[in-house]
Amino acid sequence: MAKAGRGKSGSQGKGKAAGIAAPGKRKMIATGKASKSKASARPAPIAAKKPAPKIAAKAAARAQPKARAIARPRAKAHATAAAAAIRPRAPEPNLPRHDQLPTRAGAPAGAAWGVFGDDDQLGTINLMTPAAVVEAAGSIRNGRVFSLNLPFNIPDPPLFGRGKHVHTIKQYASYILDDYLDNFYPQASSQWDALCHVKHPKLGAYNGIPDREITGYGGTKLGIDNLARRGIAGRGVLVDIGRYHEKRGRKLNFMTNDLIPFEELLGALEEQKTTIRAGDVLLVRIGWTKAYLAMSPEEKAALATQTKSPGIEGTPRVARWLWDSRIAAAASDSPALEAMPPPPIGDQPASRDLLHFHLLSFFGMPIGEMWDLESLADDCARDGRYDFFITSAPLNIPGGVGSPPNALAIK
Repeated sequence: MAKAGRGKSGSQGKGKAAGIAAPGKRKMIATGKASKSKASARPAPIAAKKPAPKIAAKAAARAQPKARAIARPRAKAHATAAAAAIRPRAPEPNLPRHDQLPTRAGAPAGAAWGVFGDDDQLGTINLMTPAAVVEAAGSIRNGRVFSLNLPFNIPDPPLFGRGKHVHTIKQYASYILDDYLDNFYPQASSQWDALCHVKHPKLGAYNGIPDREITGYGGTKLGIDNLARRGIAGRGVLVDIGRYHEKRGRKLNFMTNDLIPFEELLGALEEQKTTIRAGDVLLVRIGWTKAYLAMSPEEKAALATQTKSPGIEGTPRVARWLWDSRIAAAASDSPALEAMPPPPIGDQPASRDLLHFHLLSFFGMPIGEMWDLESLADDCARDGRYDFFITSAPLNIPGGVGSPPNALAIK
């Protein structure tokens, strides 16, 4: 868990970034000696005469460039690898902890309204600072790239009452094609929820922005275009709860709203030895995509009529942990991140205090759902490394409520 300093809300904490260690001195091949040894290894002429001084000098000169060509790229590659492996640490953000919220008069308890500015529409994405992005680049070590996006037509049929798009291809000539989508729901497949997607039914939307200014209610604020214009790039971390369950023989019922307790989320992170840093995008794999693709058409149709989804515990203690860990965004392969609808926990009745309310309305933390994490998870399990560089370019839809993530993980 990332530690956060205390101080005035919205300010950056002071800290010295660790410098990049200077590469060691390059060891160059002694080209003169190499040339001399090569010359001595050649068979002697028939006449057994010593070569003229000019001829010997030319032979040595021809040998020298070849030796340099070998030495220079090796030294350069070594220096490049060393520079990539060592990155300056980004300063810790000086934000209030959850128990210190709110910092603005009149804001609800636990709301981060005003922390990033009274007019802010980006929320916790502000934690992905230039320094954090530079540090995150150190997670790229082998260059493997993983797309985290399902095809537009999965799930089929769509969940939550969303419609199915129609893809039309037009042929203008024998060599020109064009196409368009009808009835396209940007949140029918892999998606980001914009901050306007869910507001607290009693306490309102992120940063206290009034309804008349919010997209869909008369204005265009808190739309997905805010994330699209800025772009998302930084360090991503996968927590593979699916494999954590497999090792323990636990099987989720993906046709229901099975709950994943907070302790299991933390247990999976600990087993992976994964450290979370400020500004991370947390990806939660529970195995939903794998299970869905294996369902029969009848099971998929039944799931679309009731739309129950397993997911992590959506309680205030999970929200508190996400904020205090300085997570920039959270996404999952499940349709709702949290178990939906929220099931009873112990002897408590079903909660109406959804994680969506805390993340979108109180923190301004974007939520990703139905991401394809299978190939990435397989690779992480192979090399034991669960961090990577992540990029996402949502569609620039003015006032949009959601968008496909167009997300890539680069290891």
